[in-house]
Amino acid sequence: MKKAMTLSAAVFAVAVAGGAISATAADAVATATPAAERTFTVGFDADFPPYGFRGDDGSFKGFDLDLAREVCRRKGWKFVAKPIEWAAKDTELSAGTIDCIWNGFTISPERKDKYTWTAPYVQNKQLVLVKAASGIKKFTDLKGKSVASQDGSSGAEAMEGKIAEAKAADPSFFVADFKKVPDYVTTYTMLKSGAVDAIGIDAAVAGGFVEKGEGEFATLEEPLMLEEYGVGFKLGNTALRDEVEKTLREMVADGTAAKIVAHWAEEEIAHGGDKIDFVLKP
Repeated sequence: MKKAMTLSAAVFAVAVAGGAISATAADAVATATPAAERTFTVGFDADFPPYGFRGDDGSFKGFDLDLAREVCRRKGWKFVAKPIEWAAKDTELSAGTIDCIWNGFTISPERKDKYTWTAPYVQNKQLVLVKAASGIKKFTDLKGKSVASQDGSSGAEAMEGKIAEAKAADPSFFVADFKKVPDYVTTYTMLKSGAVDAIGIDAAVAGGFVEKGEGEFATLEEPLMLEEYGVGFKLGNTALRDEVEKTLREMVADGTAAKIVAHWAEEEIAHGGDKIDFVLKP
């Protein structure tokens, strides 16, 4: 259940929506490059709260989108949130239909040389979500069970790695089925219906599902993987990356980033906002 918005959170939310966090920032925007000269298109998964999702009013919202929107406001860019199929993110970036992938995007060893990254800004982990009454308490309890993750996600990579690790420790270990599906909502529906016994999922999203489930779901104590999130740009696009990262660090220095973190912890607790561990320094 969402907590009531505090006065400070309400003021901040209005400021972000209205583009007027401070007079100084507003003055800076007034002298910036006209928005028409630059459109900044962010690729994101619209089913990945609290980082990016479609709200009850049909609008796109989320922690990462608020960060990106504020970067654009300061730079005088036109902000565009473009929902994408996560498995097609590389195609979108290569084709130039998006400028970056900004949506709880894990900086993994396999991805480091495929994108131009900002510094990490969030520490996170991938977890296993199960039904609380399932009796599954540790990963090896998944022997012979069915599991699922979002295709192309770090949760899927982490699940595959953990399965291989468990099998190396015990050759008799196996999962009956590993389903890769387009989005996190589908994995949740499959778990709820009993189509699978467990899903590999981002900690913040898992926290939201546990909160909404009111005791129906639980996460295993041992994480699948610890990770860091960054903003991913097309390989070699250091100029745009540098502009975005510099602005992000300015937001950290003047306290705006902390206000965005606080807003999501306070106002969107049902989406796991309290799980956001922001680590970027000025």
